Amino acid sequence: MSLTRRLGRNCTALLCATALMFASFTGSAAAAEKKDNKAAQVDLAKQSVSAVLMDQATGTVLFEKNGNQKLPPASVTKVMTMLLIMEAVENGKVKWSDKIRTSENAASMGGSQIFLEPGEEMSLEEMFKGIAVASGNDAAVAVAEHLAGSEEGFVQMMNERAEQLGCKNTHFSNVNGLPVENHYTSAYDIALMSRELLKHDGVTKFTGIYQDYLRKTSEKPFWLVNTNKLVRFYTGMDGLKTGFTAEAKYCLSATAKRGGFRVIAVAMGAPTSPVRNAEISQMMDYAFANYKSEVLFKPGQVVQQVPIDKGDVRNLPIVTRDTVGVLMKKGDKKAAYQQEIVLNDVQAPIKKGQVLGAIVIKKDGGVIAKSELVASIDVSKAGMWTMFKRTVESWLTFGS
Repeated sequence: MSLTRRLGRNCTALLCATALMFASFTGSAAAAEKKDNKAAQVDLAKQSVSAVLMDQATGTVLFEKNGNQKLPPASVTKVMTMLLIMEAVENGKVKWSDKIRTSENAASMGGSQIFLEPGEEMSLEEMFKGIAVASGNDAAVAVAEHLAGSEEGFVQMMNERAEQLGCKNTHFSNVNGLPVENHYTSAYDIALMSRELLKHDGVTKFTGIYQDYLRKTSEKPFWLVNTNKLVRFYTGMDGLKTGFTAEAKYCLSATAKRGGFRVIAVAMGAPTSPVRNAEISQMMDYAFANYKSEVLFKPGQVVQQVPIDKGDVRNLPIVTRDTVGVLMKKGDKKAAYQQEIVLNDVQAPIKKGQVLGAIVIKKDGGVIAKSELVASIDVSKAGMWTMFKRTVESWLTFGS
């Protein structure tokens, strides 16, 4: 046999051996990767129809199961009801001390209630407590009628707000979640609403109550016990809203905070209350065991003073629209993340709330989070007299 043929055979054998070794290596690597992915995709809510686990600070989804499936939410509907009430208080439309009168319609609501009577008056604060703790359907309708003139008007507000929040699988037909046609949402949309509600720090003062009384000074005080038993038994939990109907089964949008890390867990369609609570707890445990969160800026916090050349004020404080934070796996260092402020061309006139730029969070050169920066006040164009005074001041300063 010639030397050339022997070399050819040896090369062929070597190539085959190399190919087999490479195939074995890549097969093992693929198997290992598949195993890792499988571990990462453990079903934390096996018996719930859908579920979502979300970091409150960044909105990052940590676990999802059928998160966009349209389902009846039962009384978890009241997350949106409470959000609109909190916004109305913040905007000065109502005060917590305002008296809310109960209509015949509101008093006629079935299901969970605080047993309001037609014509009965109660402060908004007490009504809200009845909604948040006891899931009062009657209180929800009474407040809705007070704020919008009718339940139908309030429902329209709910749907408009859901659209603004980016809820793509939501349509409300009432304010309390009692069974009705064309009333649905998804676990992911509920997480979005819950995250928005939690921007109002005062809400957990209500949703975290385990037991209290309404009508304390009357002859018929009413004992409230939170429908969310986890606020008593799960460390750090202080909300948000349970729900149950025969159609929806057992639902819950829950939130818990440990240290500076707050998470939101939503479960829909669980077969029993104990199963729902166990799966919510399991999602929470997973989040707290594997992640930590750092809040860098709270909503409305001043990030930078921007000079306005021809504005009626010299400097404009720009603020965060939402919470700005970073979500890190346990073991990650905060120093690995960088902040960068990117501004638009800022010129007067400027409206309060106008987007003027963004704060960008980076890691390893890549963008991992971005949050809008907005104007904290209105800024008009400076008048001639103001500009003249500034010119004179600049001359005097230069001369000195």
